[in-house]
Amino acid sequence: MDLIALHQSKPKFKPMAKPTIVIALLLIALGAYGYSQTEPKEGTDKKSPTSLIPAFFGAPILICGVLALNPNRRKHAIHGAVTVGLLGFLGSASMLPKTLKADPVSQLKLTTQGGMAVLCLLFVILCVRSFIAARKEMKAE
Repeated sequence: MDLIALHQSKPKFKPMAKPTIVIALLLIALGAYGYSQTEPKEGTDKKSPTSLIPAFFGAPILICGVLALNPNRRKHAIHGAVTVGLLGFLGSASMLPKTLKADPVSQLKLTTQGGMAVLCLLFVILCVRSFIAARKEMKAE
């Protein structure tokens, strides 16, 4: 096989398994950071588990990303991950106005909700672009 044939046989889209794992780990790290910085509730030593919400979304995305490393499971796993990512974006973005209206504005909440919204939106955009490229490549065959 010559170099031109090798170049033409390369897929034009990049599988999303590795970016999925990276985004998931970032969400988990964001949740861990939020939890570590949260002050315990008054009168107790317990921290609010809601600060772990980014990690709760990151965990199933991570599982889907690991499953997507197997080419036979890739399509379903990435579709599952992008569904969780879309729900994460919608949930975190919908809470941002409430966080911004609070008096005083919690910088930690703003950071974790805003970070989650940005990471989830970026992930959804990357997945949609990958889906479009994969469909175009299938039609070209």
